[in-house]
Amino acid sequence: MTYSPHTDADRERMLAAIGVRSVDDLFADIPAAVRAQRFDLPTPLVEQQVRAELGRLASLNRIPEVSFLGAGAYRHLIPAVVWEVIGRSEFATSYTPYQPEVSQGTLQSIYEFQTLICELTGMEVATASHYDGATATAEAALMACRLTRRNRIAISSAVHPQIRRVLSTYCSGPGIEVVEVPADLAEGGSGLTSVAAVESVLDDSFACLVAQQPNFFGGVEPMGDLADAAHAAGAQLVAVVEPTSLSLLEAPGAYGADLVAAEGQPLGIPLSYGGPYVGLMAAPMSAVRQMPGRLVGGTHDAEGRRGYVLTLQAREQHIRREKAASNICTNQALCALAATAYLSAVGPQGLREVAELSTIQARHLAAELERAGLAERRFTAPYFAEVAMRLPDAERRHATLLEQGILAGHPLWRDYPELDGTLLLAATELTTDDDIDRLVTALAASR
Repeated sequence: MTYSPHTDADRERMLAAIGVRSVDDLFADIPAAVRAQRFDLPTPLVEQQVRAELGRLASLNRIPEVSFLGAGAYRHLIPAVVWEVIGRSEFATSYTPYQPEVSQGTLQSIYEFQTLICELTGMEVATASHYDGATATAEAALMACRLTRRNRIAISSAVHPQIRRVLSTYCSGPGIEVVEVPADLAEGGSGLTSVAAVESVLDDSFACLVAQQPNFFGGVEPMGDLADAAHAAGAQLVAVVEPTSLSLLEAPGAYGADLVAAEGQPLGIPLSYGGPYVGLMAAPMSAVRQMPGRLVGGTHDAEGRRGYVLTLQAREQHIRREKAASNICTNQALCALAATAYLSAVGPQGLREVAELSTIQARHLAAELERAGLAERRFTAPYFAEVAMRLPDAERRHATLLEQGILAGHPLWRDYPELDGTLLLAATELTTDDDIDRLVTALAASR
């Protein structure tokens, strides 16, 4: 946006048009006791000074030359066509497509997005109005409470810590109890959710079990067994998935998941320092009226032409507040469009190749660290594209490598004190053999 401050004359004209004498008159209805008397703002700057200051602040950002960080957000190649599509002004400047007669392009893109997510997850219906994977998961869990009319939620400790915290926040208001099921994190353990622990916790008061596939440590969970354990207690299984992995791993609809949530960032959305991203949610058609957000449906007009409309809108903007499935989900159409363009560009085989290359490089990474005697795998379970590796003096060496431009994964002890000295390292199709060699060399030199 062009930097063009208002002059005193501009402000006088606006105040006259509004019908007040001063800016203070605009705040007359606010009691003086709660009004700020003054703000300690810096002195105004001219445009070139603003540019210089913003440049100085931007230079403080430290972008690693080599990164093995994943933990919920992943660096993937984004085809140029994705940028071309989302950069079109018809999409980049649009908001919620309330008026179908002027929003057919946006509505169709959302409809295609929903279709692709259903194909990926093996479910029947998907929405396109969730901020990110964590909020989509929380919404799915609350949806399970409405469907089962129960008010307790079980969640595996192998689910992403940030997702667990968001879920706890969501449930604190309506008074829904969240019970954590411990994963097997013992010495020599699998790193997976214990089916026996789930069976011992669940009873007829639980609405759902929330489990992640692959889990936070990259481990491949026995989702079919977890689904059976949940269903035996009359509860639902909320599967939190990494969408790229679905080209290799079994679809949630195939192993009995009742609801599916995911972070859509790996599908053509850049890391962007943590957002904006897009949350995914899918469910069977029988649950569609309890789904939060918006759903786009296909129809035909009076002349038989194909058209698209907002079919279900379960927000307080559209229906009575007490009937709304959620009041805190929004339009993420541009990020959803990026995911649609990405999936269309790479296709089923391309997505499988991305997943296979990520898996291959993760195994190459673990093998090289073990071969050099630098680290050992912390868990025994099969893993997808992230692996937990334990190494001596991990905290110091992680900081040392960061100073050298190498981000050696996510320190697990920050969220799991029992995993002291363990790093979670991720690989994608962009992880090269040279990247792995540089990590191994730097870790060897840091001993």
